[in-house]
Amino acid sequence: MTSSDFAGLATGIGSWPGTDIREAAAVVVGEFTELPHIVELPARGLGADMIGRTGAIMVDVQLDVRTSGYRVVPRPMLAGRRAIDFLTEDLDVLEELWEVSGLRGSGRTIKVQAAGPFTMAAQVELRHGHRALTDRGALRHFAESLGEGLRLHCAELTRRLGAEVVVQLDEPSLAAVLAGTLTGITGLDSVRAVPEPDALDLLDSLVETIALPVAVHCCDSDVPFDLLRRSRAVAIAVDATALRRADFDGIGELLQAGKTLMLGLIPAEAPERPPHWRELAEPGVTLIDRLGFDRRVLASQISVTPTCGLAGSTPEWARRATGLAREVAAAFADAPDSLTDFTGGPGEEALSPRRRNPRFQGRSAV
Repeated sequence: MTSSDFAGLATGIGSWPGTDIREAAAVVVGEFTELPHIVELPARGLGADMIGRTGAIMVDVQLDVRTSGYRVVPRPMLAGRRAIDFLTEDLDVLEELWEVSGLRGSGRTIKVQAAGPFTMAAQVELRHGHRALTDRGALRHFAESLGEGLRLHCAELTRRLGAEVVVQLDEPSLAAVLAGTLTGITGLDSVRAVPEPDALDLLDSLVETIALPVAVHCCDSDVPFDLLRRSRAVAIAVDATALRRADFDGIGELLQAGKTLMLGLIPAEAPERPPHWRELAEPGVTLIDRLGFDRRVLASQISVTPTCGLAGSTPEWARRATGLAREVAAAFADAPDSLTDFTGGPGEEALSPRRRNPRFQGRSAV
C-alpha cells in the first residue's frame, strides 16, 4: 500500500447534490477518470447521510435515529434498513454503469468513503444515551466493526467491478476527540480526550484490517498532522483554504515522510465569480514553494479535490468543480515549473514564496 494510489490526480470527497443516483454516478465515473468515487446523496434523507451510510457498512452494529441523533439499537430498525437499501441501490447502479462503460478489467481504481471510527463514536449514542466515545470498549468495537465491514464492502466492489479499491475515512470530529472538547448528553458533561498514542494504535489497527490503501480526510481547521504522519494512512485530505501558517511544518513533515496530500482547492459551493483553474491552483503551488520542495512534488505527492463534499452545491457547479479539479491536477502533473510564481496562498499570515522554510529547503520527499 503506497501513497501513489492517491497521488497526482483529481478526485471527489464523496457527497453530491440531488437525489438521482444514476445521474450523479454517471457524472463522477465519467469526469474523474483516474479515481472516481462512490457517490453519496445525503439529500435522499434518513440513512443516506454520512453516519447512516457508514452504519450500513459496519458489521454487528445496528443504528436507529432518536431525537438527539443516531443511537445503537439491538436489532435492525427503519433507519438502518433504509441505509442498507440506499447502499445496495448505489452499488447496483454503479455496477451497471461500470459494465456499460466497458470499465471492467480496465485497471481503473474506485474510492470508497466512510466515516472514521472517531467520528462515528463521537456522533453515535449508546443505548443509555451517552456518546459511544465515552466508552473506550465501545470505541474499539466500533473500529473493529468498521474495519471488518469495509473489508467486506471493498471485496464486494472488487467482485462486482473487477476494479482496485482504495478507502477514504472521513474524520471531521478527530480534532475534537483528541482535544477533549466534545460535550456529553448535557452541556455540563465532558467527554475525555482520547490520548494520541491510543488514537494512533486504533487507527493503525483499522488500516491493517482493511488491508488496502487508506486516506484520512479531515475538514477541520485543526488537522492533527503529526498523528496522521505517523499513522499507516498513505494519504491525508484537507481543505486548503483552512490551512494556517502553524500547519506548514506538519505538512512539510508529512510530505517528507512520503505521504500524499490531497488538497481541497476547488470551492465546494459555487463562488460569486466563476474562477479560472489557474487561480485555484495558486495556493497549492505557493504552499510547495514556501516549504522549499521541488515543484515535481505537485505531480508525485499532491492530488486535487473540492474543499469538502459537494452536497450543498448545485448539480451545475458540482459538474464544473470536477472539471476544475481535473484541470488543476493536469497542470500540476504536466508542467508544474511553468506555473507563475505566486505571492498569495493558503492560510493566514501569508508569506512570500521566496521566504522558504529552511527545514525543507531544497528537499525532495522520500
